[in-house]
Amino acid sequence: MADALTVPRDAFAELSCFRTELYACLTGRRDALFELSDALLCADGPVRTLVELSLEPEHRRGHGALYGGLNSGDLDVKRLRRTLAGLPLPRTASGQLVVAVDVSNWLRPDANTSPDRMFCHTYGRGRGSAQMIPGWPYSFVAALEQGRTSWTALLDVVRLCPWDDAIAITAAQVRDVFQRLYVTGQWQTGDPPVLVVLDAGCDVTRLAFLLADLPVELMGRMRSDRVLYFPPPPQPSGKRGRKPKRGAEFAFEDPAAQSVPSVATVSGTTRYGKAVATSWDRLHPLLVRRSACASHPEGELPVIEGTVIRLQAGHLRGDCSPRPVWLWWSGTAATANDVDRLWRAFLRRFDLEHTFRMLKQTLGWTAPKLREPAAADRWTWLVIAAHTQLRLARPLAEDLRNPWERPARQGRLTPARVRRGFRRLHGKTPQPTSAPKPSTAGPGRPTGIKDKHRAREHPVGKQDKPNLAEAIASSRAA
Repeated sequence: MADALTVPRDAFAELSCFRTELYACLTGRRDALFELSDALLCADGPVRTLVELSLEPEHRRGHGALYGGLNSGDLDVKRLRRTLAGLPLPRTASGQLVVAVDVSNWLRPDANTSPDRMFCHTYGRGRGSAQMIPGWPYSFVAALEQGRTSWTALLDVVRLCPWDDAIAITAAQVRDVFQRLYVTGQWQTGDPPVLVVLDAGCDVTRLAFLLADLPVELMGRMRSDRVLYFPPPPQPSGKRGRKPKRGAEFAFEDPAAQSVPSVATVSGTTRYGKAVATSWDRLHPLLVRRSACASHPEGELPVIEGTVIRLQAGHLRGDCSPRPVWLWWSGTAATANDVDRLWRAFLRRFDLEHTFRMLKQTLGWTAPKLREPAAADRWTWLVIAAHTQLRLARPLAEDLRNPWERPARQGRLTPARVRRGFRRLHGKTPQPTSAPKPSTAGPGRPTGIKDKHRAREHPVGKQDKPNLAEAIASSRAA
């Protein structure tokens, strides 16, 4: 065990308070769900199946209570979200919060009886081998740390439904997260704006328009085939006619259509050689009345201006001539310090990929074969709570490394290594669950009688929002 004199005593208090608050957030079958979360934290090795967690010493109930808690339990999600927002969060040297938003898919290709599945975009091993596989997409929001690390502070998760507008749901999710950060005192008036980082799958310009009333900055990657426009030049005095709506064209793939950049910086990196960043100010996309803008009120469409940053790395692993990365920032008049700050913050977005790999490969987020989306949501929140406990136990855990692994530096333990030593911390933390009551197994289905009730199969893909009255009538008819 790490020496208690060298560890801040607040770490023990923070972990204990979070466990007590987590138990209070479990409003239905709380003992079974809480012990399931402890078994997830203390299990040896990656989680392959859900039922194996019932064999852990921390799970004192049977496997039936495990599935009963997920299928019939209840969780106060609003309270848990407020608790996550009130925990200590990583910041930059200037005190700015950097938040990443990304979607990770829980693939369920063979679950024909599971509702609300969508076609999820997945990447293959080769170029151009992407596939669309049925599953449940989840949108995560996490606070990012500085420097190379595999740690993130998960703040929120929302499952996207087939009838949802993904950008509108993301905007509402970011707005709710910011409001919780403001209520808990994580952001106060006068603090730097919260920087929200996104990948190319999210329309960053539309999201910036929807969140223009919040003190947040948005930065996202754009495809390399995009075409943006400069503002129109000032109209000469005395000239009649309609003023042009846009100026010169700026094509990412056409160097001839690119003017002299406003800012250019060169930075040395240890892994990618020289990083050259150039920016152009006040560029906006061309909006037309279709797709997302089809329901826009009558009148002219808005002009969403921002700063375009082109990042060119010297080399990548296995690639001596990497392609440039195009970023769009919702602010304007960027300085050289802003450009360097922004592209470095974008590189930290990839730390969220380490979190997804930890959730899936080690904590077994997508391992259970649950039918109902509500049960999948409860399991997802339990996994997030487990990951949060690992983050709080980070300064307390001992480095229980294998003989072939290198010793980790102080404070540099990965989430998987912290999980190895969590069982030693578990006995010192609060245990609010009650002792299980003795019981016997139920009679079950009589021998020789088959289950004649067939589960309803659900379609996959985008759908209209179901009518509640029709859903109730169809369920009664079945």
